[in-house]
Amino acid sequence: MLIPSIDLLGGRIVQLVQGEKLRLAFDDFEYWIEKFSKFPLVQLIDLDAAMRQGDNSALVEQIAKRLPVQAGGGIHTLERARQVLGAGAQRVIIGSALFSAEGTVNTGFAAQLASAVGAERVVAGIDTKNGRIAVKGWKAQVELTPDDAMPQLEPHVAAFLYTHVDTEGTLQGFPIDVAARLRKLTQKQLIVAGGIRSQQEVDALHALGADAVVGMAVYTDLLKV
Repeated sequence: MLIPSIDLLGGRIVQLVQGEKLRLAFDDFEYWIEKFSKFPLVQLIDLDAAMRQGDNSALVEQIAKRLPVQAGGGIHTLERARQVLGAGAQRVIIGSALFSAEGTVNTGFAAQLASAVGAERVVAGIDTKNGRIAVKGWKAQVELTPDDAMPQLEPHVAAFLYTHVDTEGTLQGFPIDVAARLRKLTQKQLIVAGGIRSQQEVDALHALGADAVVGMAVYTDLLKV
């Protein structure tokens, strides 16, 4: 399954390279909402909230009312998770809040969240740079790998969203061997992102049992949707 992404920064839809360099920015929300309305799931990320530099809460709410989204970015509390779900999101993506600076998995928070909103509405965000999990808008890293974290989070989530930051926004392709390894770590839905550039790649990931989040390739019209 192809999952188109909407990343919000400064009140606009954007595409960044490796979470840092701004490559594209759009203000025509109606065009993209209409374009993505045929998809069963759309990914919606508030980058300002993820980077702890404000938020786009009003936009998140507007889009979540009109598209079937899994929403993330700066969701650190039960209250915020409930707010985003209450605004219309089907699921919430939790990333940094699942990991401590000391390199441990916050299974207590994961269990609390699953109990409060239902594990079926929780997606664990596992983002890596050079193999280690990246947090706080990818500005910091912890001494954990997906192999460490995913088995511990398995009981508390409906899905894992893995972003390969090293190739994010580069259109260089997603490392298929990584997807194959991750697929063996979980029985839950596996969603991957980072550099995916063609329908053939989406199909190859699907054959492995992984769904594909696509951003740059869609916004540059390299991949037609």
